[in-house]
Amino acid sequence: MRRSELLALRWYDIDLLLCQLYVTRTLHRLGNGEIVYRAPKTAKGRRMIALSPSTALILREHKEKQEATRIQLGIPLKYYELVFSQKEAKTLMLDNDTKNWNKLVRRIGLQGIRLHDARHSHASLMLKAGIHPKIVQERLGHASIQITLDTYSHVAPGLQEAAAARFDELVNPSRENVAVEIFD
Repeated sequence: MRRSELLALRWYDIDLLLCQLYVTRTLHRLGNGEIVYRAPKTAKGRRMIALSPSTALILREHKEKQEATRIQLGIPLKYYELVFSQKEAKTLMLDNDTKNWNKLVRRIGLQGIRLHDARHSHASLMLKAGIHPKIVQERLGHASIQITLDTYSHVAPGLQEAAAARFDELVNPSRENVAVEIFD
């Protein structure tokens, strides 16, 4: 997800039982400092993202911690509140979010990795794992598959070799090591 989508995410937008998350809005800070929520730029930006079971578990644990903190403050957590917020349910500021990410990255021994780079890594890993580009496009909320393919064309060389090998398996199922046999 994009940072603006993550910061606009409400508990209402997540179904932890079905492991689904719905992107319905984005957070923006205007020039005067005012925080506003808007619909995603394109229709494809409004989307459902299937969550892995481990991600759903992490979100469930985060919610439980958030609920416990809120109970201590005497402010119960409501379904329409933000998933990522300050203790008092206030919106996280975009700059603070970036600073917190940078601290986390340094703590685990990495440097120079932006939050948006995690989005790129997710897409690249999915494509390298053979996930269809259309599915990756839908998860990222790109307006068209062309944007996904243009952005992640650097992943394509490995995909080309994998596709060629897979094709060979399909048309020559009994001849697994044809190239090796020819040159022996």
